[in-house]
Amino acid sequence: MIDAHHHLWDPTRRAYPWLAGDALAPIRRPYTVDDLRAVTRAAGVRATVLVQTVSSDEETAEFLDLAAREPLISGVVGWADLTAPDLADRLAELRARGPLAGLRHQAEDEPDPDWLARPDVLRGLAAVAAAGLTYDLLVRPPQLPAARKAVDAVPELRFVLDHAGKPPIARGPWQPWAGELAALAERPNVYCKFSGLVTEADWAEWRVGHLRRHAEHVLESFGADRVLFGSDWPVCELAASYQAVVDAALSLTGPLSDAERAEVFEHTVVRAYHLPISQV
Repeated sequence: MIDAHHHLWDPTRRAYPWLAGDALAPIRRPYTVDDLRAVTRAAGVRATVLVQTVSSDEETAEFLDLAAREPLISGVVGWADLTAPDLADRLAELRARGPLAGLRHQAEDEPDPDWLARPDVLRGLAAVAAAGLTYDLLVRPPQLPAARKAVDAVPELRFVLDHAGKPPIARGPWQPWAGELAALAERPNVYCKFSGLVTEADWAEWRVGHLRRHAEHVLESFGADRVLFGSDWPVCELAASYQAVVDAALSLTGPLSDAERAEVFEHTVVRAYHLPISQV
């Protein structure tokens, strides 16, 4: 098993604006690589992808340095300013530093819902494609139309939709999320992370059955060969332990064949991020 999406952070060293508020207090503490080794070892995870948490060149550099010396972390989805005129040079510097697999920006927090389709952002995405990297789409349903515009504008770039586009499982409507997800899945250069569903459900009351309809829609829309499992640890701890997230994902993919489950839990992530690890 490969975990395609997890984080590390230390609020004693860096500010994380999205961690503010009482609701997130349970996870507002340092999470280290030692913690990562412990939870992944227990779950049988052999490799991971470490994902950025803030718009910080410094954090990305630190993550790459860590991944360069930590065998468990096979790739880093970092951050760089997509609108910077020297983005191509910056990406080359980052790739020389460590196993940079892709970039991400918290587009979900941008006040402009069409941020991903801005001309300066699209130029940056073209530079990401030219560098042979992947781009993670962190969006909510209102930003899915802009995500589709970006995908259509840069068809040579591999995109990964984080957390299935954050469907409002707890109390939101099925549409427009379901229709927008299916439309995005029609684009062959888009993958989808089977992640983050427990924290879109009711944190205290969720059950696997509450996630099933949304999970089935993801798998039917993208197919197992474009779906990749991610824990979203330690964010997931707001609603579930690492092992509980793994168990839920295994249950939700139960109807798949063994070959299809191998795609979701191991093979798709290697293709999506061009990870330098063997598929077994």
